[in-house]
Amino acid sequence: MDQFRQMQAFTAVVQAGSFVKAAQRLDTSKAVVSRLVLELEALLGTRLLNRTTRRLSLTDAGSEYFERSRQILDDLADANAAASQGALHTAGRLKINAPLTFGNLHLAPLWGEFLKLHPQVELDITLTDRVVDLVEEGFDMAVRITRQASSTLVSRTLTHDRMVLCASPGYLRTAAPITQLDDIAQHSVMAYSWWSGGDVWTFDDPQGKPQSVATHPRLRANSGDTCRAAALADQGLIYQPAFLVGQDLRSGRLVQVLPQYRGPSIGIHAVYPSRQHLPGKVRAMVDFLAAAFQTPAWG
Repeated sequence: MDQFRQMQAFTAVVQAGSFVKAAQRLDTSKAVVSRLVLELEALLGTRLLNRTTRRLSLTDAGSEYFERSRQILDDLADANAAASQGALHTAGRLKINAPLTFGNLHLAPLWGEFLKLHPQVELDITLTDRVVDLVEEGFDMAVRITRQASSTLVSRTLTHDRMVLCASPGYLRTAAPITQLDDIAQHSVMAYSWWSGGDVWTFDDPQGKPQSVATHPRLRANSGDTCRAAALADQGLIYQPAFLVGQDLRSGRLVQVLPQYRGPSIGIHAVYPSRQHLPGKVRAMVDFLAAAFQTPAWG
């Protein structure tokens, strides 16, 4: 599979005349295309392309390899077209990666419905907050929660959420008053290890200007559920997405702190390696999730 992608990248570079145009043709990044070609040259033990700042040219070995690679790829495309209906066929194993908490809370209830709609699809789901390499680890797609969509993957936004600063009523009754953002620095906080800002929490003030405060975590965890549990046990402040704490806020188990300061918006995206020849099972899942999150349950 890796060599197939390497051959695709190499032939695209030759046909397009540059790495940039090849990346556009393959709907990926220049860095990915360059890496694949380098890996192919390393695998073959020979240089296929001469690269200068102005132009690319084929070596003798590259010229011969290009002709054979192009024929192999053309034959494969013809075989696929003859053997099936291609992207219209929704069947086979669909390997998905998703964040742990979001996957358990908001994706797990959806899998059964999807399987009913697509009885020929098998789901293989891995939940982890680690950012996996879809191609190297063999995932068809992933659901990712991030403030900025990936620049190297095809991304479709499913919905948006927002970070919320909150604590339990029990903690707030006994702790020092919180009347301004800087007060947070003096409080016990439960920090999520994967937060992109580290120990610095950012907000928009009532005028919409970004503000930040450095926190001093009493507890640090790579699980939002762990942070939430500590907050419910009256141990301090947490800064978590609404999809995790929304029900607690509605029930009163947690209370929003400094609501005039808005946490940053975060996107929930479906991502996959390429738009070209997108398998029907991936397209079906992305469309299904986009429809499911038109009105988020935590909204």
